[in-house]
Amino acid sequence: MLKEFKTFVMRGNVLDLAVAVIIGAAFGKIVTSLTDDVLMPIIGRIFGGLDFSSYFVALGPIPAALAGSTDYAALKKAGVPLFGYGAFITAAVNFLIIAFIIFMIIRAVNRMVPQAEAPQAAEPADITLLREIRDELQARPRV
Repeated sequence: MLKEFKTFVMRGNVLDLAVAVIIGAAFGKIVTSLTDDVLMPIIGRIFGGLDFSSYFVALGPIPAALAGSTDYAALKKAGVPLFGYGAFITAAVNFLIIAFIIFMIIRAVNRMVPQAEAPQAAEPADITLLREIRDELQARPRV
């Protein structure tokens, strides 16, 4: 069983997948930083200086120590049930950025890599025979 596992892990596509997951995680952190630290403050500024992370609705009682607080992270840490639609907006923007970048990468790779033309599949023998019979019948004089 150990030998089979080693064979499985050492196949090229498993190693490629592992590398892709590691790069994807690092790329995700970069995009999260881009979204949280660059884009969302600009979007917030455009919409009146609002911070999207402070957009939430409390779904339960707020402790007296945090009454009136708009600190989403502190309220969440205190165990207050929150409907954090601002965090969701940030995550949605994050997703759109990642999806667009992946689309652009795949588009560029598809343009760079020459597409090999699919070889014409040979026509099956029975189809060829049927075509010959049809052509022969059409060539006969009609009575």
